[in-house]
Amino acid sequence: MAPAAAARPRLASTPYRLQPMTSNAPPRLRRALPPVRQRPFLRVSGAGNSMVLTFDDGPDPRYTPEVLRTLRRYGVRAMFFVCGEMAAQHPDLVRRMAAEGHVVGNHSWSHPLIPKLPPSRIREELSATSEVVEQATGSPPLWYRAPYGAWNRHSFEIGAELGMEPLAWTVDTLDWKEPGSRTIVRRVLDGAAPGVIVLSHDAGGNRSQTVTALRTYLPRLLDEGYHLTVPRR
Repeated sequence: MAPAAAARPRLASTPYRLQPMTSNAPPRLRRALPPVRQRPFLRVSGAGNSMVLTFDDGPDPRYTPEVLRTLRRYGVRAMFFVCGEMAAQHPDLVRRMAAEGHVVGNHSWSHPLIPKLPPSRIREELSATSEVVEQATGSPPLWYRAPYGAWNRHSFEIGAELGMEPLAWTVDTLDWKEPGSRTIVRRVLDGAAPGVIVLSHDAGGNRSQTVTALRTYLPRLLDEGYHLTVPRR
């Protein structure tokens, strides 16, 4: 396990269930500087039919490599919001994400419900994960996403202090419920539109349906003229 993980014994592995709880947010992006945001971004701005694919909770050696392989096959970049405890166990996958042009974001260390934590614990969750990402990739993450989409004022403030912008999503595949790959495909294609951010997961449970669905909807989105990209800062 990476040194950063050993240095924070309080941030132990924790089982969780994914239940997103997000709200509306402004569309424009800017640097994470005071005054800090009160809501996360739900969409991205850009020319043409740009969309963003995001994957949370990894990396997981059972599913993340297949997601990366599919993205590479079609020349598409995505965002991976990693949990520190997973990134510390699989730094090779984090390095691979960055090496293949993907954006590695911060999804906390142990996937807690952020509003129930004191500020000191929120800082630990975010800073420890940023350290692990920086050790693996050479750069700290510039984006973060609250577990369950549950944000509060402290998370926005601490995230900004760490140089990160908050990013939520527009289309939720609900793949964590394992609804079947066809349902996941339908949700992505039905929700496709310029500026959309798609939420999926490459860890946190059985993600074989997510992998199968990606292989189906990704070429369809490209055929429909969508440009799958990542936001720039």
